[in-house]
Order: sequence, then structure tokens, then C-alpha cells
Amino acid sequence: MDVTKIKDPSFLKDLSYESLESLSQDIRTFLIEKCSVTGGHIGANLGVVELTIALHKVFNSPQDKLIFDVGHQAYIHKILTGRANQFDTLRQYKGLSGFPKLSESEHDVWEAGHSSTSLSAAMGMAKARDIQGASYDVIPIIGDGALTGGMALEALNHIGHDKTNMTIILNDNEMSIAPNVGAMHNMFGRLRTNSNYNRAKSDIDALLSKLPGGHKLRDSADRVKDSLKYLVVNGIFFEELGIKYIGPVDGHNFKDLEDALLTSKRINGPVIVHVITKKGKGFHPAENDKIGTWHGLGPYKLETGEVLKGSANGPSWSQFFSDTVQRFAEQDKSIAAITPAMPVGSKLTKFQKELPQQFFDVGIAEQHAVTMAAGMAVNGMKPYVAIYSTFLQRAYDQMLHDVDRQNLHVVFGIDRSGLVGADGETHQGVYDISFLSHMPNMTIAMPKDENEAFHLLHNAFYKYNGPIAIRYPRGNGYGVTIDSEPKTIIRGSWEVLHEGTDVVVMSFGPTLKLVESVYETLLKEGINVEVVNARFIKPMDVEYLNEVAKRNIPVITVEESMLSGGFGASVVNYFSDLNADVTVKRIGIDDEYIEHGDVSLLLDDIGINESTLIHEIKQLGLRNEES
Repeated sequence: MDVTKIKDPSFLKDLSYESLESLSQDIRTFLIEKCSVTGGHIGANLGVVELTIALHKVFNSPQDKLIFDVGHQAYIHKILTGRANQFDTLRQYKGLSGFPKLSESEHDVWEAGHSSTSLSAAMGMAKARDIQGASYDVIPIIGDGALTGGMALEALNHIGHDKTNMTIILNDNEMSIAPNVGAMHNMFGRLRTNSNYNRAKSDIDALLSKLPGGHKLRDSADRVKDSLKYLVVNGIFFEELGIKYIGPVDGHNFKDLEDALLTSKRINGPVIVHVITKKGKGFHPAENDKIGTWHGLGPYKLETGEVLKGSANGPSWSQFFSDTVQRFAEQDKSIAAITPAMPVGSKLTKFQKELPQQFFDVGIAEQHAVTMAAGMAVNGMKPYVAIYSTFLQRAYDQMLHDVDRQNLHVVFGIDRSGLVGADGETHQGVYDISFLSHMPNMTIAMPKDENEAFHLLHNAFYKYNGPIAIRYPRGNGYGVTIDSEPKTIIRGSWEVLHEGTDVVVMSFGPTLKLVESVYETLLKEGINVEVVNARFIKPMDVEYLNEVAKRNIPVITVEESMLSGGFGASVVNYFSDLNADVTVKRIGIDDEYIEHGDVSLLLDDIGINESTLIHEIKQLGLRNEES
């Protein structure tokens, strides 16, 4: 079938199992081909082809609400709802989003880029349905890894208590981004491999129904069946919560899937359908991925699966940070690395393998990761938390209440700080400065290159006290030479890279390259720009700011982050409190969410580019001369 001709999922209703099998193969072929060009979450989507088809065959979207947890596994849903002809633009600038998006289709009823939200959203939709007297089905689809998220467990507790009618699809592929960890994962393993319970339960029900007074006997046999549960399965977790359990079900068998889903529809109350799928199914490189490389990636060779790598001078920032921390940890057993399910993304797999006693992957549990680090710090350890900027948002209270308030020495490596491109608005790492900068004890820094990162990391572990957050971007470094020995960088000190007399431009991290390029351009025109590496976002270099105030020179701040509560706002506030008559122009991200696309194109849209900066420098310089 030409999947680009699909308009809506209604055609699935009358298809035979044989036709569904053929369709699933066509979709896999289409996905593998398209994602080889655009990149994307290919492994997760190949694993849910049959499951998504079965869901659309049994349920009626958009009347029935399909809620995809995280949303990175919704590509098949997009194909079946008429968007296959847009897949050439998947995750591209102004193109199809890699996640469900309300503005794209009426079939997208919930947006998410973070895990563990689907059950709470489903509870809200189901309660709205019941209050309004409607009758549609609510179907959250959640992975086994996402159930380690505390929010998902909170929702399960509420759903089971209220006996709210919904069908929960537990997509069990033994992976989230990396291999799953923890007791919940082990429990699913026992359920996954145990067919005795459901077979025995069915046999008892069938036997009792044939006996005189069978209904009464069935009621009185509840305790027997409860005992049977514990006999053959170690703890029926969901049924103890009050949620009916169906499974495990082969997630690649259409008959088994349809039978389970139709059964769930007939039950009045919450049901979990435990579906076993194979992440990456149908594409050998993705299917045999054991560490999560094929969870989300860029373009690859269609024939071999070889991932195409762009040209880069230096190592990835993630690799550099993890290697540097490991170098310190090899000599210092008080350093431990913690990550919430991101050993692959944050390049900590080597650390995990070589220093297993000093490494902790806590699963999708950002709040736990941060407070666990606080507990280690109280006992004299030097924990390092490697976490994406977008996921750190989920641990805001723990950062404030458990780490910063107690002024504990925890080092945070904030990965993917700044714009991240293809994953779009749910993943842009542009908010952390705003929500960290008002924490009284927090130090926030961002290096200009790998060598400065090396020194900042060493100082963070051995020279500074309290919580320290060091931001670093997605992508690769510059390949600069690394000093053989660490040097002291005074906390809060900035670096003047080029002295000037007309305008001061302050920036940090990747945008410093932009500022330096503009400096060179304007120098040829006789405009002298002072370029400052404001490597400490907090605390700021107040001695330097006081000097600027005395010089009566205009200032421009450039940051790849939100202007509201950002670095530039702190500079403005400082001069205001000083009653200094300093003109400050801020360049950054205004009050808007930044969608997906190539970072350079997004920066152009925002105005973080050479032409904008040159224009603002000339305007400020001219006004300064006139005054």
C-alpha cells in the first residue's frame, strides 16, 4: 500500500489480519526510508507498528482519545491519520513535528516531549468525560520505562482508587532510551515471562461457570484466586491497585492485540493491557541495539544502518564532560555520577562500565536523582548529576528545596543547554538560567571551549562550595588543546577577550563565536567592540560591571536562552540597583516557544545572528556619540 495515500484510520476496520500484516510491512519500509534522511526516533516507532494499527482498528480516533506518553513513538499514528505525505519534512524547519501536536491534527489530543504524563492527562480527560456525560474511550499508551516516573505512579494510585474507566496500554519493550533499570523493570520481567497466571485464572473461571451455583462459587473463590496470583506471580501490582490486568500480549500479533483490546472495552473500570513489543523491530541495526543508540538519531545509510556523522573538530560536549569527570573520579572515590536514564545521551556508558561502584542510572526519575545527590553530598561525597536542561525542569523543587536551600556541594552537568534543533519546543534547553538564577546559593557557568570546561569542572569539584551548574550545548566542541594541569578560576570572574571603547558585548558559551566574528567585521570599519566572556552567569563579575558603569559605555548582552529572568536581565537589574546610567540592549529569546528545525535557521528567526548584532552595535554606538 502507498501509505502516503492514507487519509484517516477508518479504512482499518474491515481489513483482514493478512492485510494488516502487509500494511505493517509497508509502514516499516516507509519509516526506515524516510528516517534515513531526516533522522528521528526510529527504534521506538518500529516497535509499535502493529500496536498502533490495532489501536486505530479497535478504537475510533479522534472521538476516542489516544494519548501517547512522551510522544516520540507516534510516527505510525501520524501516518494512519493522514500525514505520511509530510514525512519528508519530519523534524525539519517549519515541517512535521516529531511529537504529537494539537495544531497538526484533530487526532493529536495531547502534546508531550517528557515522559510519565499520559496517565495524569488520561485521568483528567476521563473525569471530564464522566462529568459531561460523554461516552468515549480514553487510552493512554505508556512505556515500561516511563512508569519509573513518580508522576505516573501518582496517577496509577488515583486511577485505581477511583476505578476510572480507561484502557491503559503498557508498551513493554524492556527499554526507554537506555535499558531500563530498577525494581519496576524486574517486576515487569516476571510478568513478561509468566503465562501460568492468566492461563490458570481462565481455567478456574471456566470450571466454576459450569458448576451449579457457579456465580456464588466464583464470588467465594476470590480469595483462592488471590492466593493463586501470589503463587504464580510475585505480586500482582496493578490488580492490588484496583486496576484489571490483561497480559502479557504479543504486541506484534494482530489477533492477540485485537482480542485483548476488545476485552478491555467490555470491562467497566480501569484496565492495563500489558503488551510485549520489540524496539526497532524489522530493521536489523535498530532491532539489535542493546544500549539505546537507535532511540533517536540523525540520518543514516539505508543499506547498512551506519549513522552519518557531520564534520566536527572536537569531541561531543557530552563526551568531553563525561570523560573529564571520569578522569577525576578515577583518582577520587568520593566523586559519583548520577543520571536519570541518560547514560547513552550524556555519554556515560564508559564511566558506567569502568567505575560501576561510582555510577548510578536511576531511570526516568529526575526528582529522585537530584535529591539522591543531595543525600550523598550531606555524607561527604561529591556527586555529579548529568542531566539534560529540558529534564532538569522536572526537578525544580528538588534543586531549590533539597540542594540549594541546604547549600550542598552537588555539581550539575546541564547537557543540551541552548537550542537543540529537531526535537523542538519540548526539548529546547533555554529555561534553566531563568529558573536557577534566583536560587541564592547557586553558581551557574558556561565555558567558551573545552579547555575552559576542564578548568571549570576541576574548580567545581575542588575549589567552589555549594551547588554548581555547568551548562554545555548539544553538538561538538572546537578541538582546542587542553592544558596539562588545572588552574584556578575565581568564582564569578569574567574574561575580557578584546578591549574596546565603543560598545561592550557580553556573552558566554557558543554565542561567543558569533560575537567574536562580529568583532572582527566591525574592527575593519573602525568600530571598537569590547568582547567579554561572561562565563559565570551567576554570580556575575561585579567588579567589572562597576568599571563599565564608570566608563559610561553602552552594553549588549547575547544569550541563547530566555530573556525573561536570563543573564541580560541580571545585568540590567544590577545597573538599576547601582543607579548607573548604562544603556543595555538584550539579545536572546523573547516570550515564545521555539519550535523544531536547524539551529542556525532558528537563531536567524530569533535574531541571534551577525546582522542583528551588527545593527544593534552601530545603533548603540551612534546614540552614545550623540549623547
